Amino acid sequence: MIEIKENVKLAPYTSWLIGGSADYLCFPTNVDELKEAWLWALKQKLSVTFMGGGTNVLIADKGIRGLTISLRKFSSVQVLEEKNEIHIHCLSGTAKSEILKVFLKYQLPAALFLAGLPGDVGGGIVMNAGVSEPFVPKEFGEIVHSFTVLRRLDNSFEEVEFQHSELNWQYRHCNGWQPGVIIKAKLKYSSNKDSEILKKVKEANRNRLSKQPLDMPSCGSVFINPPGHRAAQLIQSCGLKGQRIGEAEVSQKHCNFIVNLGQATAQDTWDLMMKVQSTVFQQTGVQMQTEVVRLGDW
Repeated sequence: MIEIKENVKLAPYTSWLIGGSADYLCFPTNVDELKEAWLWALKQKLSVTFMGGGTNVLIADKGIRGLTISLRKFSSVQVLEEKNEIHIHCLSGTAKSEILKVFLKYQLPAALFLAGLPGDVGGGIVMNAGVSEPFVPKEFGEIVHSFTVLRRLDNSFEEVEFQHSELNWQYRHCNGWQPGVIIKAKLKYSSNKDSEILKKVKEANRNRLSKQPLDMPSCGSVFINPPGHRAAQLIQSCGLKGQRIGEAEVSQKHCNFIVNLGQATAQDTWDLMMKVQSTVFQQTGVQMQTEVVRLGDW
């Protein structure tokens, strides 16, 4: 039987280290436990919020009402070698770093873009996560073969599998599978090796560390690059580097990062995001869109 905890602080479960408490919180480790928790909330007449690795979310200072189902322990990896391909079967809460390890073990080029992506597999699919560097592949959709979505039907569930070709893959979006929650994924990639891949990954990581504030709490990139523009360059050109509201700051190192200097609140962070967005629009006419998902009682 799954353990459901009451009144739990959520900030430690986010990369920003920001946010209030969940009324109820649980960590399913398999599909049966996830269903059990979801049905428990239904019987208690509570709303349900799903949370992945916490890398692309901003949780309200007032927290999240009802039951929060965290997928950070919802993790497993199975690797199969088929013909000239590597197939990876995993649960959606599996950290991208675990998939990176597989690609490094088999010396596959996909390791290069994965090294720059935080969070879990489910989030990678939902956001079609990717990197700005001209890598091949560079977006998550390029390694997804199929995935399974769990949907609730009154007091029962259905699992629906989607093939890659059935979905609408766009820049930082994957559509056509909603509603529901992604629970499983099958990833695949050619087994053609790159004997230099470990060296390339180390070099890319050094480059990122020199340019991004990876030593400070953040959510990664805040804004999607508008067509024909770089979000970081737009923000810097508007004189917003180092702009602060409370202890939320536009990073001095990379302007598309907003970092938590220690005691930043969700409201401070959101207000700073909106200030950046409006300032860039006023000065350049470019409307930037955020990648960040707000959760909880705003």
